[in-house]
Amino acid sequence: MNRILIVEDEPRIAAFLEKGFRANGFITAIVQDGQAAIRFAIEDEFDLIILDLGLPGKDGLLVLEELRGQGFQKPIIILTARDDVNDKVNGLEHGADDYVTKPFHFDELLARVRVRLRTNKNSMASAQSDMVLQRQNLRLDLRTRRVYIGDRSVELSAREFTLAETFLRHPDQVMSREQLLNHVWGYDYDPGSNIVDVYVGYLRKKLGDDLIETVRGVGYRMRS
Repeated sequence: MNRILIVEDEPRIAAFLEKGFRANGFITAIVQDGQAAIRFAIEDEFDLIILDLGLPGKDGLLVLEELRGQGFQKPIIILTARDDVNDKVNGLEHGADDYVTKPFHFDELLARVRVRLRTNKNSMASAQSDMVLQRQNLRLDLRTRRVYIGDRSVELSAREFTLAETFLRHPDQVMSREQLLNHVWGYDYDPGSNIVDVYVGYLRKKLGDDLIETVRGVGYRMRS
């Protein structure tokens, strides 16, 4: 169930928003000034913020700028009476995901909230999937630097992990020893070294003999 922080100093509008969002299955919290908004957003787990601009204590644009500056990445929708084009541009350039002017229709605001939540969810899922490389039953988690064969965890050294990652990023491609040296050890490494062959041997022992095949006279390839 998604949680929405309503930052609004007009009690009537705040109550109207809270009633509407709760009727549609959201959990809500209300704050009435900018400083409290920053504290609640950073300390608690909200999925989206509805942000008024004309707030006591600290203007909504400053709240927006400070939250983005502190790394807050959840969607923020500005809801304000300021309808000048420059205000809209300013709000969006400061990091708002959407800009809605008062007076407003709740159904339209609700639709915008749902779109932002769905977009954010898909973006997070995409980012998470990009952090995992998989080939057959081999899986590399780039975020945690963990390696799995099926459900079994495998310990790889930092260099072994980078070599495995290189193969997974170039599936079915024959990689020459020079290419692997450049990817894993850097351009200034001795091209006459047999270090690539040694580490391929390490990977075969840990990940399986049939995972990486030797292409005679060329280099290595990760099998399909």
